[in-house]
Amino acid sequence: MGDFLLNFYDMKKIFTIFVLLLVILAIFAVFQGKKRINAVSDNQETVLLEIPKGSSAAKVSQILQEKGVWKDGLAFKVRNKMDKPSLKAGWYEIPPRQTLEQIFALLASGKNAVRKVTIPEGRASWEIPAYLKKAFPDLNEDRWNKLVQDPKFAQSLGVDASSLEGYLLPDTYPFAIDADEETIIKQMVAANLKLRDEMKDKPNSKWATLGNWHKVLTLASVVEEETGKPDERFLIAGVFHNRLEIGMPLGADPTVRFIFRNLTGPIYKSQLNSDSPYNTRKFKGLMPGPISNPGRRAIEAALFPADTKALYFVAKDDGSGTHFFSNTLTDHNKFKDVAAKNRGE
Repeated sequence: MGDFLLNFYDMKKIFTIFVLLLVILAIFAVFQGKKRINAVSDNQETVLLEIPKGSSAAKVSQILQEKGVWKDGLAFKVRNKMDKPSLKAGWYEIPPRQTLEQIFALLASGKNAVRKVTIPEGRASWEIPAYLKKAFPDLNEDRWNKLVQDPKFAQSLGVDASSLEGYLLPDTYPFAIDADEETIIKQMVAANLKLRDEMKDKPNSKWATLGNWHKVLTLASVVEEETGKPDERFLIAGVFHNRLEIGMPLGADPTVRFIFRNLTGPIYKSQLNSDSPYNTRKFKGLMPGPISNPGRRAIEAALFPADTKALYFVAKDDGSGTHFFSNTLTDHNKFKDVAAKNRGE
């Protein structure tokens, strides 16, 4: 009987120890599981990766492992079953030291990685790819130019013009990482038309005088090219409105440069005699369309010009980047002489 009781107590002791070990192991397993689930990602730098459409959770886990973001597939699987996130396809930038919760939140947000590109005011459409290629080196300039000059494409975007020159609003854009030529153009044109809708109902503007948005952009593009000084744009726009009102040619050299894509250097007499309808040194009224892509301030200047009687302006050429303005040709010629002296002539 004694031996039996001894064996019983020994077995009970062994069983107790076994249960304690199981509890300890369970606690350790839970601790380790939480530690693995709450760990941070393996990448030391921001990683760009793509989640293709239709990717399963297992496929996403594989991509994260291959990119060196999250190598613990089991922790991913457990956390995925716990949270059941709706992971979305797209391009993502995964910062370093992210938890699984943060990674899941990003992949479920659908917030695609972007590349920010600044397009300066007053650039012609064919100049813009040079800025885009810094972020999109594979951008095809030929395709870009063909799209810009395609009337059907323009009409599909709600633009009633033969090209999109003038409709590519300068700004700083967050373009999707996989954006192509068409996507970028659509985004820029949409921004332009949004500005149109904002401007068309503003009181006391020259919208009715000019006639439509295309003509607003056309005049704004000349204003943009004539000065780099924001404060002068409204005065220069006032001069151009005065000239249009009395049937005087705009006389803007940038329109001639546009014809020959001669953006710098001298303008030759033969160019000034061009029969192109864009030659405002020769023909009255506005050109058929914009000569560049004007920014918001130049567009505002075209719609809300300064109240002035001036008909002429000439660059001071004194290093200030500003102009002399005058009401008469006599005064204009005097200022031209001053400008010539400033140039050392």
